[in-house]
Amino acid sequence: MPHDTLTPSLPSVLAELRSGTHTLHVALEKRLPFFSDSLDTGLYTRLLAAYYGFYQAIEDALSHSAWIPPGFDLHARLKTPALEQDLQALNINPGTLAQCPTLPAMNSQGSVLGVLYVLEGATLGGNVLRKRIAEHLGLDAHNGCAFLYVYGEATGRQWKSFLEFLSDVPLDAQGCDEAVNAACSTFSRFERWLERQEVLL
Repeated sequence: MPHDTLTPSLPSVLAELRSGTHTLHVALEKRLPFFSDSLDTGLYTRLLAAYYGFYQAIEDALSHSAWIPPGFDLHARLKTPALEQDLQALNINPGTLAQCPTLPAMNSQGSVLGVLYVLEGATLGGNVLRKRIAEHLGLDAHNGCAFLYVYGEATGRQWKSFLEFLSDVPLDAQGCDEAVNAACSTFSRFERWLERQEVLL
């Protein structure tokens, strides 16, 4: 999840998003089993299935949202296709999996940006996690680990371009609050969903 380095020149919405989600972000990271001794292919597969249940639901909602800011290429940033590829490689039919029924509110431009901040930030740790899964389970982008390296070598550039886009969207104080609330809700609802799927430590 997000690990951006903030400078005083960055707009306040970025600082507010980072500080507002920090506690939830750290708490969730501690419960994810990627570096646990208990992680085996079975748990990893169940974890990806749980991720799919959340990402499929939230990306579908975003795809139908009227609040995506103009100029944002949502299709190019969807993570569900990579999750589907991984699950199929691990002999799981994504169409049989449950989807998260409770999503953060996405009823304004600010709230949509808050959700996107969390989803885009989640790709930053993917390279570290990808190496862990490669070493521990012997998986790569072709046999079950495409999601963790969804942007490949462009991960840093994609994050930077998202921050630049976010910086250019005019948000007033209410919009900033909506962004932070939606980002926090995304973290908390994601954690509760993963907990229900019994894949957290």
